[in-house]
Amino acid sequence: MRHFSREGLGLPLSAVKPLVNHPMTVKTRFAPSPTGYLHVGGARTALFSWLYARRHGGRFVLRIEDTDLERSTPESVNAILEGMTWLGLDYDEGPFYQTQRFDRYKEVIQSLMEQGHAYHCYCSKEELEQMREEQMANKQKPRYDGRCRHRSEPREGVSPVVRFRNPEEGSVVIEDLIRGRVEIKNSELDDLIIARSDGTPTYNLTVVVDDIEMGMTHVVRGDDHLNNTPRQMNIMQAMGHTPPRYGHVPMILGDDGKRLSKRHGAVGVMQYREDGYLPEALLNYLVRLGWSHGDQEIFSLEELIELFDVVDVNSSASAFNTSKLVWLNQHYIKSATPEHLLHHLSYHLGKVGIDPTEGPDVLEVIKAYQERAKTLVEMAESMRLFYMEFDAYDADSVKKHLRPVVLAPLRALRERLAGLEEWSDAAIHAAIEGVAEAHEQKMGKVAQPLRVAVTGAGVSPPIDVTVRLLGRDKVLNRLDRALALIEQRGEE
Repeated sequence: MRHFSREGLGLPLSAVKPLVNHPMTVKTRFAPSPTGYLHVGGARTALFSWLYARRHGGRFVLRIEDTDLERSTPESVNAILEGMTWLGLDYDEGPFYQTQRFDRYKEVIQSLMEQGHAYHCYCSKEELEQMREEQMANKQKPRYDGRCRHRSEPREGVSPVVRFRNPEEGSVVIEDLIRGRVEIKNSELDDLIIARSDGTPTYNLTVVVDDIEMGMTHVVRGDDHLNNTPRQMNIMQAMGHTPPRYGHVPMILGDDGKRLSKRHGAVGVMQYREDGYLPEALLNYLVRLGWSHGDQEIFSLEELIELFDVVDVNSSASAFNTSKLVWLNQHYIKSATPEHLLHHLSYHLGKVGIDPTEGPDVLEVIKAYQERAKTLVEMAESMRLFYMEFDAYDADSVKKHLRPVVLAPLRALRERLAGLEEWSDAAIHAAIEGVAEAHEQKMGKVAQPLRVAVTGAGVSPPIDVTVRLLGRDKVLNRLDRALALIEQRGEE
């Protein structure tokens, strides 16, 4: 799956108009508007749609709904594609771009007009505003009152919009996969605009045409679209098509109970990559926001495909909990192969200036940090000591551990390490233990000053592993530097 710019992409109109599907083939889609980054709420919706298609052996489609020409940007398109790629949500068809299908939408609008399902509306903005004010003054729901439904003459100097002639009788019943039965009376719905005065189609028209012609059987999307669904179902039925099954996913809340937004921290998917999360950790976390399988917390992708069903998604909103995500990320870091971690860690190593060829085997260093790192950013930062010289010692560690009293043990240890025939964890451990015994010290009283001497701080992987990975030359040079510092401090 590659990244593309919007230009020159997507299939020609003939390739998607209409697509013929086997009646039993499940087909879902993710259809974001490219007006910003890929939001975690959108990513969860994409994941649910993807899992449903995969479980049923169906197809998953990516459609870019870029008809908002003022707000849609190629940068946002690439941000969506990049987010989908990083998460591993591969699509079977697309990406399709609605801006490349304007000719088809115009055909459908014209057909609806000819069949009497749509009409020109010549109302001015002032008229519509006056209508709205009067309705609100009468404590009525503001809505278009259909005054142009029966107009046959054009209005000079006014470019009309096109409105869908919504049925006035009966109701629309949505057998929602998540919410259950939802019924809306047609009398509650007004005649929505399906083409603007400049001829460009609106969202509710384009989404209907695409869902029909791309053969969608199931539409899983955010519950902010629930109000659109009865309108879209009416347009579909006017076009002679049976609507797909809908499932409206509740929104994600911040830990303060309000809708998730930038004030809660990272909400764009790629920001989680920047912050050092593994994609599988984020996917695992997102799927559990509103869906569960008993008390199980950790799921492989294979398990999710086998177990997930959109009908099991909770109908109430879920709250985002960053500490839970950190816990999951730490689990996945611990259980991953070093090779898999390196694939995702390389990006972060580059950001902190580490060249993995300028030091010990990077896979061995990753192994040393897997048990303790919570994020890949933290791991990359910690690994610097193996590939770059530290500029300064941690002041508190120096004050506590590099004191004149450790001068003799550290000198003796330097001599032992310099003479080791085998540079292994066991040999290094024995050397530290031997020096501690000779100086009648507990091992930690020698090991911790050694750690500060060779790393510049008081925290690292096990000391024998740290020393082995650093290599004999680097360890001896850093011990010499620390010994000189202790001597200098003793003279002050």
